[in-house]
Amino acid sequence: MVLPSILSADFARLGDDCQRALAVGADGLHVDVMDGHFVPNLTMGPAVLKSLREALPDVWLDVHLMVEDPGPMLEPFAEAGADHLTVHAEVVPEAKRAAMVGRIHGLGCSAGLALNPDRPIEADEASFGLFDLILVMSVFPGFSGQSFIAESVARCKQVRRSAPPTLRIEMDGGIAPDTAPLVRAAGCDLLVTGSALFGAKAIDRQEVIVALRGTL
Repeated sequence: MVLPSILSADFARLGDDCQRALAVGADGLHVDVMDGHFVPNLTMGPAVLKSLREALPDVWLDVHLMVEDPGPMLEPFAEAGADHLTVHAEVVPEAKRAAMVGRIHGLGCSAGLALNPDRPIEADEASFGLFDLILVMSVFPGFSGQSFIAESVARCKQVRRSAPPTLRIEMDGGIAPDTAPLVRAAGCDLLVTGSALFGAKAIDRQEVIVALRGTL
């Protein structure tokens, strides 16, 4: 699946920009929520997600909570229309993960765990079975347009080896036509793309998605 990150879209024409991305083959939308504390940037809240849901009622909305305290944000984003909620391993202790996944599932969403590039995969392997998705960050979170960290390929392979076969693996950061084949071969099945898609000319965006997916 190819999931454009709306952080790289034209916010003055957000609905139209997202609709065009879906029209040329995107499978859903990735929504980066940043609180200015866990990462040094501040982005969007539930109101933006609610507007997207109203404009695009059938789209799969993948919400990535890059926040210091995700607990109070689960209900507001689920109520605004999220289909999936990912929290960061760094801010959810292992002892609290089962309860948090239960809350997320109770809200009707699937649950994901995000791993920053400098976090050892071994630190979280015991929790993989709780989640529906593991997000392997291939840049340090906070800003769009960063370069792909090459070591992320080996990290993705490690997650794939240790995770249950039904677990989905997502990668976010620097995903472009030149890095996507490496990521797909490593076992990743959800690719988040930002500037590679929204930075391309409108006439070229379908080709970008085909290249990211690796198939027509």
